[in-house]
Amino acid sequence: MIEKIDCPLPISKQCKMVDISRSSYYNYVQNKNACDQNVKNKIAEIYACKPSYGSRRITEILKRSGMSINRKRVQRLMRAMRIQGICPKQKLSMANRKHKKYPFIARDKPIISINQAFSTDITYIKTIFGTVYLVAVIDWYSRLILSWNMSNTMGEEFCIEALKKALQKGIPEIFNTDQGSQFTSHAFTSVLLEYNIKPSMDGKGRATDNAQIERFWRSVKWEELFLYEPKNFIQLQQQINNYISFYNHERPHQSLNYKTPSEAHFNLDRKLIDENYNFIYSEKELKYVAHW
Repeated sequence: MIEKIDCPLPISKQCKMVDISRSSYYNYVQNKNACDQNVKNKIAEIYACKPSYGSRRITEILKRSGMSINRKRVQRLMRAMRIQGICPKQKLSMANRKHKKYPFIARDKPIISINQAFSTDITYIKTIFGTVYLVAVIDWYSRLILSWNMSNTMGEEFCIEALKKALQKGIPEIFNTDQGSQFTSHAFTSVLLEYNIKPSMDGKGRATDNAQIERFWRSVKWEELFLYEPKNFIQLQQQINNYISFYNHERPHQSLNYKTPSEAHFNLDRKLIDENYNFIYSEKELKYVAHW
């Protein structure tokens, strides 16, 4: 009834027209915001445990907990929180029928050391200045992010640059990707074959085949980008750069017995890692990371 946006009348006059006091109106708004925040907190708890859940499942869980809520409200709050269920996205990584596909061989061998298997994937980031695509390469054993790159298009070039930078850190036996055209292209697979690396590709619609990188996407979005929305491209670039440094060198992983990825990767103590290894980009290098 009272509009705060797109209304030429001030709140005081609108309140007078509907015969309510301004204090009553502001109390109502304050209570509504507090209630919304309470629901957001519950949504965040559910999403943190199950990031694959969308608004339908989250609504059902909230109802089972005794909350009277509908999906429309959950959708509105999830949009405000800038979160959505993590699942394979339509047209994010489209296959090309003419490109050669390789079988998923990464499951055939236990991963017990570094440089056995690397993998890569593309995710998108919706921002106020447009959609940005992020690619990263991860070591399956240590969870170390070896390289990353950004682009505003879905071409293969920024993926190949990330691949070449990762191969400067180590040469894996297996390199796993999905069947997107960026990774099945001759330009991409020829780099792998040049280094005698065995290409491996997820089954169609099998996002869980590349679970390690999918978990990283969840972490970078939930722990950084959803909390601190970038205002421009340079800020986004710096945020990702800083988060990957934190992820590699400071963030303990339960699956690694609470070691950081760099500690697990190099089997060194923290001081030696900080002194000898740097897996983030310098300010000078950053401008070459992105294709904008």
